[in-house]
Amino acid sequence: MKMLTFICLLLTIGHAHAKNVVLFLGDGMGITTITAARIYEGQLKGSNGEENSLSFESFPQVAFVKTYSSDAQIPDSAATMTAIMSGQKTRAGVIGVGPQYPRGDCNAVLQDSAVSLLEMAEAAGFATGLVTTSRITDATPASTYAHAADRKWENDTALPSAAKQQGCTDMAEQLVAFKFGNGIDFIMGGGRSNFLPATQQDPEHAGIYGVRRDNRNLVEEWLEQREDRVFVWNDQQFQDVTGGAQVLGLFEPKEMLFEAERSRGNGAEPSLQQMTERAITFLSKKQSANGYFLIVEGARIDHANHNKNPFFAMTDTIAFSDAVRSALSLIDLSNTLVLVTADHSSSLAFTGYPERGMPVLGSLSYPGFSNSGGFGFQSGHLDQKTPASDNMMSPAQSLSAHAGEDVPAYAIGNGAEMVKGTMEQNLLFDVMKSVLGL
Repeated sequence: MKMLTFICLLLTIGHAHAKNVVLFLGDGMGITTITAARIYEGQLKGSNGEENSLSFESFPQVAFVKTYSSDAQIPDSAATMTAIMSGQKTRAGVIGVGPQYPRGDCNAVLQDSAVSLLEMAEAAGFATGLVTTSRITDATPASTYAHAADRKWENDTALPSAAKQQGCTDMAEQLVAFKFGNGIDFIMGGGRSNFLPATQQDPEHAGIYGVRRDNRNLVEEWLEQREDRVFVWNDQQFQDVTGGAQVLGLFEPKEMLFEAERSRGNGAEPSLQQMTERAITFLSKKQSANGYFLIVEGARIDHANHNKNPFFAMTDTIAFSDAVRSALSLIDLSNTLVLVTADHSSSLAFTGYPERGMPVLGSLSYPGFSNSGGFGFQSGHLDQKTPASDNMMSPAQSLSAHAGEDVPAYAIGNGAEMVKGTMEQNLLFDVMKSVLGL
């Protein structure tokens, strides 16, 4: 890590660009998911749906992105987000390291760590932010700040003894011990349990405890590192935050809720749109002469696709689109690049011969969607406005896999012209790095 710090400090020399980048990452948001969500949103508005467009589909620059990793045709989020954040394709299942060592080998961290763009931005004095609807230590967000030989190393309990002895640390600890600049300025997501000791009950859920065996409360450690840091864990606290040098929000022990669950009042947590708005406002006020770098992940799109639940996948994609739309209303595109993409696709399929305007969720007799392994609705309620619980897929169904086709990248604003054609995924790093002037 000392070498990483040295490299990043070298990169700060001579760069004082007032340039910003907002990266929106729809996890598992392949073309099929986008198409389905586009139609579904239009139908919710009362139209046939097919003519509708999500907020980012009007961006002037579009590219296809190859998602394969160094060892797999069909990748996982760890390898793909590492490629986007470091400019280097790597193995499936590893976080912020190169492909030299196999998954699980601590030497990957000690000998082959890859500097992330977020680390570079912090070292160069940019304001930085990270927002996700998954655990903040999950593969995609962790790839922005952590270095681990296995994506499962989210807390000390999951870290093998041999890796500990070699000097590797878990990703929750790495977030708190982030050494670049003055630390990430705005952090919001789930995964509270990974920061709390196993003896401490969760502040929101009775009977749920932290998972750390080292008896450390990493939230308290984060707060003690610097004055004027603020920690929030529910929506009211989120709404009440008006200041603070840096903010950490952890709203669930594990993942945050699907948007359809959250909007029905099942939980006191902000939406992805609200977190995005707050992040941009916060970073815009905080930014130095350099600017800011913000990463926003719509993580639960992927979770819904894994669980073969097109209703949740579409509603979370629409929520993701809403977050992008809000961001566009708050930024100056003359000095900001907005990049929307996915880490990989999913195996959701949109097949058959449904007529124009047919409810996109289909019906039991004429389904418009299928998924690898097949699925069926748990209930017969198929109305487009039916509550989420009535459109849940049966939990007995097997999980669906990722898919290997190219994913789209949409760009608007400063530097957007660099996003075009068919691109290697790791080249998105070069686009963002160039805009930031690093």
